[in-house]
Formats: sequence, structure tokens, C-alpha cells
Amino acid sequence: MYAMERHQLIERLVTQDGRVAVVDLADRFGVTTETVRRDLDQLERAGALRRVHGGAVARDRTSVVEPSLAERSTQRGAAKLAIAQRALDVLGDGFRGSIFLDAGTTTAAVASLLPTRLAETDGTAEVVTHAMPLANVLAGSPRLSLTVIGGRVRGLTAAAVGSHTVRAIEGLRPDVAFIGTNGLSQGFGLSTPDPDEAAVKRAIVRSSRRVVVVSDAEKFDVELLVTFAGLEDVDVVVTDRAPASALGAALEDAGTEVWTA
Repeated sequence: MYAMERHQLIERLVTQDGRVAVVDLADRFGVTTETVRRDLDQLERAGALRRVHGGAVARDRTSVVEPSLAERSTQRGAAKLAIAQRALDVLGDGFRGSIFLDAGTTTAAVASLLPTRLAETDGTAEVVTHAMPLANVLAGSPRLSLTVIGGRVRGLTAAAVGSHTVRAIEGLRPDVAFIGTNGLSQGFGLSTPDPDEAAVKRAIVRSSRRVVVVSDAEKFDVELLVTFAGLEDVDVVVTDRAPASALGAALEDAGTEVWTA
């Protein structure tokens, strides 16, 4: 494929999807990531898109801008660990049950602390996840068994998505689900930039007996492209700072507890 053809297809993908990832484009075109980065640089200079970490986004579609997993993993690490530690309090002592772990860097913090928490509280768990990085963290850990749900792995988040993933989740009924979100607002609920990620998150929320959202306060009052749950669908929001009065009141009206780390 000639460079001009790649450029035209990249522009079309950015227009349709709002974002493209360097790794995904390299696989699609059968070229190196360096070639893709040069393509994106040229298209940015031409005003066709805006370069971001790991790829590019449409200049006029901020509701679909999503940082890569690598970029998010370097942000607010201490806050995420504190949120994860507090969120695990929902399990109590001697937990015997099932847990679903959503994809994301804050849920990854939950995964990293879970084995120690189970050991300290004499608990055991059946853990299910569709997130490849979380599976790597938990594989072989004592006091838990691990099930990984497959599907098409989305390069930006390293999480399985698609109809196969959604159907598998719909056949489960976990006791507790720890969910991440890109945005949480009074009017739009919980939202994320990608429709496929939203479909998976929606299935997790609907399937779980108790839904615990782990989110730093920077996500408050943010609305992304696709909503996947209302405030009333969430049992607990665990965060690092209490929400502002309007959002806090909306959460209270929805019957959602807010725990601050």
C-alpha cells in the first residue's frame, strides 16, 4: 500500500472512530510503527488530525479522546492505590465469593492489592476479568482462582471487547464488580469514549450483584461519547476527593454511596 493510500484510510478511520492507535495501524497495514508515526506526523502537519500519546485523534471530537494504557499508568499512581485499598474494604473479612475486575489502571491497582487483602483477611475469591494486564498480575496468585474472558483485544486498553466478550459476561452473576470509568456526571452517568468498551462495561454492570466504581475525582463532571450506566446502577463510588455539591446530591438521590480514600 502506498503512503497516499494509507493517509486516506487513516483520515477515514479517524473520522469514523475518533481515534487511531499506532500499533493497530501498523498491524492493519503491515508496516512498522515508525512508518505509521511518520504518516501521522504528516497528517497532523496537514491539519487532518491531532497527535496524542500512542496514536492520533480527530481535531474536533474531544468526546472520544482516550489516553492509552501506558499513558494512564503513569498518572496519579498514589491516588489510584489509595482508592484501590479503600475499595477492597467492600469485601470485608473472610470473603468467599466471586469478583469481576474491569479493565483500567485503577482496577489494575485493585488487582495488585487483592491477593494480599485476601491473605490478610482469610478470604478466597473466584476472579473473572477480560483485561489482559490484570490477568498477568493475578495469574498464579494464592487464595484465588482466575478466569479470563476472551474476545478481540483492543490495543488501546489491552482488554477483550466485542460480542463474544459481552455474551460471556451476560452468562455470569459475580458477587462484586470493580468498574473503571472515563467520566462520571450528574446528567450523563458513567461514560467512556469507545462504544465497544461501553458495551462490555454495560454487561458487567447489569450482571453483577454489587457494583463498585473506582474513579479519581478528575473524572467527575466529565462526559464522554457513550454512556454505559446511570448513577442509580452503582452501589458504591470510591474516589480520592468528595464530589462537588451537585454531583454529590445526585449520587445521594440515586442511592449510591461515596467512599473517600
